[in-house]
Amino acid sequence: MKKYLLSVILCAFLIPLSAQDTFSIVAVDTLNGQIGSAGASCIDNNDIAGGAIIISDIIPGRGAIHTQSYWIPANQLNAHNRMLLGDSPDEIIAWLEANDAQGQPAKRQYGIVDTDSDGHPRSAAFTGAACMDWKGHIAGVNYSIQGNILLGQHIIDSIEAGFLHAEGTLADKLMAALQGANVPGADSRCLSEGVSSLSAFLRLANPDDDPDSLYLDLNVAETPFGVEPITALQELYDEWKQLTGLREKHQPVRWQLTQNPAEANCQLINKLPTNEAFSLVVYQATGQAVLRTTVSGQSFSFAVAHWPAGLYLITLSNADGYCQTLKMMLK
Repeated sequence: MKKYLLSVILCAFLIPLSAQDTFSIVAVDTLNGQIGSAGASCIDNNDIAGGAIIISDIIPGRGAIHTQSYWIPANQLNAHNRMLLGDSPDEIIAWLEANDAQGQPAKRQYGIVDTDSDGHPRSAAFTGAACMDWKGHIAGVNYSIQGNILLGQHIIDSIEAGFLHAEGTLADKLMAALQGANVPGADSRCLSEGVSSLSAFLRLANPDDDPDSLYLDLNVAETPFGVEPITALQELYDEWKQLTGLREKHQPVRWQLTQNPAEANCQLINKLPTNEAFSLVVYQATGQAVLRTTVSGQSFSFAVAHWPAGLYLITLSNADGYCQTLKMMLK
């Protein structure tokens, strides 16, 4: 995604994006460390390469940022860098307001989520007074929803309801959130075409994903006239779920922690009799990997007394595609 994003950003310097009406959501799942991003807009591949996906920036294991309304690449890159420096969502938005690349923060809209050092979710949103109506946002505990040039507040309310009421994985909830805006003219400039938007995307990162290869990365950059991109995205998502087999839902729980919260040592027990090798990675809540190793057999332990207190995510995967994430608290 880095190379793709760079090429899109370079093109963006040559293509003026006017109001860039958009609705979107970013969210985190603190149980497994997944970070998600979804959205749609009345711009498509004819306006800018990739369409609405240009607003999405996920830093695996850390957080997600959406920059929209009069989108410019400099603000997005600045937000990305502030997150890498450790700023909270509120701090990033405050910095962007004070340091807008064109000195026009009132035209911008942002939605940001991450987790703090203890693994607690954080969110923040900003809607500038000069964004075009209807405009607004909702910042929940682990999500942020934002939109501009919408039919009304009921659009983001419906997005929120879809996200909160959907069962299943974070990806399921994000897809349901977008379906909440699947009405003609949700993005009001698309009303004449009878669709909600012209492009839509859904992205999800596991904590150990490479930014260039996310676990889920679906994009409908454009559709024929009158074809709803959120419906097309739903079809892609359903196919993706079928191809992946939803391993995260149906795999047996193989590894468990013998003590949680941990103190001096962490011990893992393999509940199934096997000697196959597993790749183990331990992440701090900031997304930094603090241990990478290979384990096999029925148990494995490692010292944690020298690590800072807080939340850690442990991922275990094997060559057959099995992947399990454990949440460990360290006193």
